[in-house]
Amino acid sequence: MNLHPIIAGNFMLDGGAMFGVVPKSIWQKTNPADENNMVKIAARCLLVEDGDRLTLIDAGMGNKQSDKFFSYYYRWGEETLESSIKKCGFHPDDITDVFLTHLHFDHCGGAVIKVGENSYDTTFKNANYWSNKAHWEWAIKPNKREVASFLKENILPIEESGQLSFLEKNSNDYLTETELGFQVLFVDGHTEKQMIPLINYKGKKIAFAADLVPTAGHIPLPYIPGYDIRPLTSLKEKDMFLNFCNDNNVFLFFEHDASEELGLVHETERGIRLKETFKIIEL
Repeated sequence: MNLHPIIAGNFMLDGGAMFGVVPKSIWQKTNPADENNMVKIAARCLLVEDGDRLTLIDAGMGNKQSDKFFSYYYRWGEETLESSIKKCGFHPDDITDVFLTHLHFDHCGGAVIKVGENSYDTTFKNANYWSNKAHWEWAIKPNKREVASFLKENILPIEESGQLSFLEKNSNDYLTETELGFQVLFVDGHTEKQMIPLINYKGKKIAFAADLVPTAGHIPLPYIPGYDIRPLTSLKEKDMFLNFCNDNNVFLFFEHDASEELGLVHETERGIRLKETFKIIEL
């Protein structure tokens, strides 16, 4: 197996929204804001090369929305989803599976392209697209809190293409086994049935932390984004997840951290904290 970090285009978000009730005087120590209170956010996806299977985990926000839409997110950097995939020696048509942790626009937008004025198609023609039924139903009938994050042009073309597949959650186990070669943790605090992959790689475990722990600065328990629909559920899920990672020496892969790729945590007198950071190439 080989793992390839994929930068799908970076952007910025309001620091207050990213850190919820935590004061700026504290969170800006790890995630400094600009003069508009915006913090740098990565769209760091992961390409899993495993035998004949080439699985892309998440796909960034893409480029098909309007200039007005993108003006809210202050995109930065030169890398794109396609250029990053090609830099790793692959073509979009080589992708066999697209695993979407959830269907918020900054995680799935790049999985669909615009091909006409009101016409869309999947980016990866030969791939199965993976979600889960509970989250899919949640996304196509969005609540008023999340309606701006679930964009129909990012979601419906996947089903219309015939490429959509669903994973089923194990009812009792903490982790669900999948046919994709990795396990999945289902969590409900950020959105309904977000999926967190856990990958065995070179004798080590790597958790693609998605929006459960979006950056290294979000490791302390109260650091929960204002975007989360159930913050107290997020608190409980993070506590269990971070203790699991600490107990099992699991590396956290940070999807949204602008500078840190991987981190290990450890127990301190203040709770679970970041111990050390790495890059996948160093493992």
